[in-house]
Amino acid sequence: MMDGMIKVFTKILTNILTALYQPFGFSLLLSFFAMFFYLYAYYPTDAGKGWKSAIVAWIELFKKNSRFRKLFALAFVTSMILFRTLLNRNLWMNPLSNVMGGLGIWEAVNGEKQLTTECIENVILMMPFTGMVMWTFDVKNGVVWKSTKLGLIFSVSIEMLQLLLRLGTFQVSDIVYNTLGGMLGGVVYLGIKKVHERLSK
Repeated sequence: MMDGMIKVFTKILTNILTALYQPFGFSLLLSFFAMFFYLYAYYPTDAGKGWKSAIVAWIELFKKNSRFRKLFALAFVTSMILFRTLLNRNLWMNPLSNVMGGLGIWEAVNGEKQLTTECIENVILMMPFTGMVMWTFDVKNGVVWKSTKLGLIFSVSIEMLQLLLRLGTFQVSDIVYNTLGGMLGGVVYLGIKKVHERLSK
């Protein structure tokens, strides 16, 4: 019994870490370049003196400006999600081949039950996104409801793009678990915020 639970936990942890590791470098690089648009939009004088000066201005702004750091973190989390859901997917001839998807951690393959961690990955994938949005824009009221709604809207948008572009498959289960992850992201943000406020007193 205990050995079985350990194997299940090990497989879940391995799959989740692999899912996070694969897009890490790409997302970091994409976020770095994405923040240059912010730099050129809000600090055109510093950014418009050549690429060397722009890099120096980027680093200095990252050190001094907390909002810049928050936006960078948000861009990183967003690009991680887009890489997993859109940017690194193969074309499917029929994106509606499995509309409901899997709602559990077990799936039947050739008549045998096999462990799948896709549902857990979908929850964990969305949690930091909604939490980062709440933190970046300092949302104070209705955090859980807003994070749940954001998770739902963002997830539906991704699934619709998958359907239109035929990247992956449109699955209701993904929307359900992403929305759950969005809600949990708001809950975690609220918890961390309350702990921080108590420690600051």
